[in-house]
Amino acid sequence: MSENNVILRVDNLVMHFPIYRGVIRRQVGAVHAVDGVSFDIKRGETLGLVGESGCGKSTTGRTILQLYKPTAGHVYFNDVDLTTLHREEIRRMRRNMQMIFQDPYASLNPRMTINDIIGEGLIVHHVAKGAEVNKRVAELLGLVKLNPAFANRYPHEFSGGQRQRVGIARALALQPSLIVCDEPISALDVSIQAQVVNLLEELQEKFNLTYLFIAHDLSMVRHISDRVAVMYLGIIVELAEREELYSHPMHPYTQALLSAIPVPDPSAAKQHKIVLEGDVPSPVNPPSGCRFRTRCPLAKSICAEKRPEFREVAPGHFAACHMI
Repeated sequence: MSENNVILRVDNLVMHFPIYRGVIRRQVGAVHAVDGVSFDIKRGETLGLVGESGCGKSTTGRTILQLYKPTAGHVYFNDVDLTTLHREEIRRMRRNMQMIFQDPYASLNPRMTINDIIGEGLIVHHVAKGAEVNKRVAELLGLVKLNPAFANRYPHEFSGGQRQRVGIARALALQPSLIVCDEPISALDVSIQAQVVNLLEELQEKFNLTYLFIAHDLSMVRHISDRVAVMYLGIIVELAEREELYSHPMHPYTQALLSAIPVPDPSAAKQHKIVLEGDVPSPVNPPSGCRFRTRCPLAKSICAEKRPEFREVAPGHFAACHMI
């Protein structure tokens, strides 16, 4: 694919949250939530972003959409650097970039009807008004397989899966080209998860959508993603095509993650489970050199001294490890 087919390019993105103490609110440190992340997403593809809880996945998604102002780095959407735009310019750009939030119970305003929730963006961006809004909301509810007659109900009258469909309809309302899916199925019952993922795939095919799909369910990521990036403690340690990553993981952390995927048949031949020692270090004081070295079975002295370069170790396969 050509370079001009890239819809989103993230270049050395950094997001630190300051820690203040005392009466005069003096800064005493920072949470290194995202610490130099780079990747790109091509138009119409799905990039899966996986990793343990607290590794910075959701912060990456929110910082890309400028819900957080990044500490450093650049985010290029259709070759426009979002980090240099003013508030009003960002607001106009948000028509093309939307987000599906993780918690369908917290992301919908309980005081608003479904019609108001989905139609709010249409009114704010002057896309429609009056009866046009109601008509568009009915169309969107039909797209996500909800009864349009539900438009005047409130969020508490819906199940978790139905609420998430409302969240998807809201994200689609302004006909965006990029949607950040922030663990959209993790709060749902297993029986509903597959329905929501299949719906996302159908909508992607119908509207040529581009997804950044954030999740910690590796089997679901394998199902929906074209490429997969693995994140650990604020950095990306490996990035490759889906089948390449699952068949030939190169980074020790990716190998440990994939070895933990449960298999349906306990008697089936399976690779040895890699059990990582210790806990994930604090993002307030991350390890020197390689972030993963404190839990890595292959760690050597160079891992503490020098941060490994994120480089192409095979065609289209990137990893950050001194031992590869």
